[in-house]
Amino acid sequence: MTLTRRQQQVYEYLVDNADHFDHPPTHDELCKALGLSSRGSLHKHIQALVQAGLVEPMDGSHRGIRLVEQPAAENAIPLLGRIAAGRPIEAVPQPETLQVPEELLGRGACYVLQVSGDSMCEAGILDGDYVVIEQRDSARNGEIVVALVNHEAVTLKRIEQQPGRVILHPANAAMEAMAYSPDAVQIQGVLRGLLRRYP
Repeated sequence: MTLTRRQQQVYEYLVDNADHFDHPPTHDELCKALGLSSRGSLHKHIQALVQAGLVEPMDGSHRGIRLVEQPAAENAIPLLGRIAAGRPIEAVPQPETLQVPEELLGRGACYVLQVSGDSMCEAGILDGDYVVIEQRDSARNGEIVVALVNHEAVTLKRIEQQPGRVILHPANAAMEAMAYSPDAVQIQGVLRGLLRRYP
């Protein structure tokens, strides 16, 4: 069922704060947290969430509600953080998953990173996009890879491997390629697909 804006707000509050509750929140606590003056209107929102199978009441009373554990979505893969498409920055682990179409998945394990920066814009990869990465430790020349540089920073670039050096190419004419010794670059995955969220 489709949730109203207020029902979605109640549900998102419960999800976002699930780890902070010592006990399931009461209706009074939810009213205070969400700025609602009427317990009656909150009760209607809660009933809609119960009917949608997203929450359940505690002991059938107004004493509290808790989230119903949702089944894992098929093709949901981990979102591991943000990756630079301009200069190397660290990918920050985040306990989230994203649903990805099967045709974008590789043969091996995959993960998702959100792109930060515009150095891959001429390859159609824009700031804020989500890239689907197949976890691999090798790549063919010309593939777009997630590269760990100097064991400390991660970047998304097109790779060129030459004897004695590895060149990471941006896809932006205003930026220059970066050259490293082979032992300074560790391939962590290869681009398989791209997801874009429109406003």
